[in-house]
Formats: sequence, C-alpha cells, structure tokens
Amino acid sequence: MEVKEIRLKADGLELAGELHVPSRDKGHPTLCICHGIPAVPPDPTDRGYTLLAQRFCHAGFITLIFNFRGTGRSEGNLDILGWSRDLQAALDFLYHQKEVDKARFCLLGFSGGAAVSVYTAAHDPRVSLVATCACPADFRSLTQKETTPDTIQQFRQIGAIRDKDFPPSMEEWERGFETVTPIKWIDRISPRPLLLVHGDADELIPLEHAHKLYQKAKEPKELKIMPGAKHKMRLEKAAMAFVLDWLKARC
Repeated sequence: MEVKEIRLKADGLELAGELHVPSRDKGHPTLCICHGIPAVPPDPTDRGYTLLAQRFCHAGFITLIFNFRGTGRSEGNLDILGWSRDLQAALDFLYHQKEVDKARFCLLGFSGGAAVSVYTAAHDPRVSLVATCACPADFRSLTQKETTPDTIQQFRQIGAIRDKDFPPSMEEWERGFETVTPIKWIDRISPRPLLLVHGDADELIPLEHAHKLYQKAKEPKELKIMPGAKHKMRLEKAAMAFVLDWLKARC
C-alpha cells in the first residue's frame, strides 16, 4: 500500500488530503471518504479517518480522505455549499488517477459529509454508488434563524470559521444548507445503489431522519440500523464492517 499526501484546489483554497493506493495496478475500485461537520477543535492525534482509509485500501479500494474547507489542515471557512465544490474537486482529482476503474467510483459520507455526498452524487453521474452514515435529512437544527448566530459563533470557537468577516451574508450561508439538504436530492441517486446506515442511539441525528431518507429514495436502496450505535459511526466496528462488505459486494 502506498500513501501520498495531496493538495486539492477549490475556489482558490488549498485542501489537504491523503490518497491510499493498494498497488500500481490499474483498474481498482475507488472510494472517497467524506468526514462530518466538526463539533470540537481539531485533534492532531486523531488518526480515525486515516485508519479507516487504510482498512478500505487493504480491501482493494483506492481511497481518498481529505479535509473540507474550514477543517483540519485545509484553508477557508466552513460553508456547506463550498463543501460540495470541495468534493467535486476531490472527484475530479480521483477520476484522473491512472489506477482508477472509472466504472467503480464510490462515495462514503459521514453526517454532514454524507449530506454533501448525496447532493454531489445527485449531480455527478460519475459516482457509481453512495454509502452514508448518520446522514441528516435536513439541517434545520443548524440553520433556524434564531440559532444561526450561535451556530456561527460555535464554529468560530472551534476554528472552523476563521475569518472575522465570514460569512459575508448570513442569509446566503443559511441558503447553502437549504440547497444541499439531502431530502431534496436522495431520490436522484437511483438507479445507482444507495446504502443508509444509522445508529438507533444516535445522539445528534434522530433515527427518523434515516427513515425519511429511505422512504424518499428510489431503488436500489438499503437501510441498515445499527443497534446501540451512536453518531460517530466510524468508531462503530460492526457498522464499518457492514459498509465494507456492502461495497465489496457491488465493486
């Protein structure tokens, strides 16, 4: 396995990432992993997504992990519509790697990253299938007008919004979340396979979100409810084993 540190460009911002390649052979299935919206300041010792990427890479997937704008070592400020452009830049990068099998081009998203994955897959036919973990049906808890200033202040405190004059328009920032709202786009992934994984003990995104998304989605689709699983699905071993088996069966 080879690990390469990469830099992506989106809207003039530099985004940090890692590409995990099983071998130099051509024709590997490819997976882009999308992290969620941060709730705490970044922990440089947390290798959670790197370990996850290694796991999928060992299973034969070229695997990309990267930091969306406003997170980790990437530039910029947290902006969900900007995140969709970040993911587009990541997919463009992957699509031009010589080892990639373009017919097996997969997305795995967690929470806010799952929402962006749904939105992007609905607009990008290159995506072959989508697996989501703890995906919200909507962002109402973040963007209610009476709570948006508090939400922005919280993102400032954890370093996800870094510029004092950002966002230039609070209304436009809110509209970004409304645009990306997964319940609007989930039915456009069909006829490509869709997996929704959700914990019945999720403390942030109630299980009813998964049921709403599943009901709106079209076939082929699957909903996997993990007993006792909380919001951080990447830490749930049984959930990640299920996702890997689901991906391998379709790639």
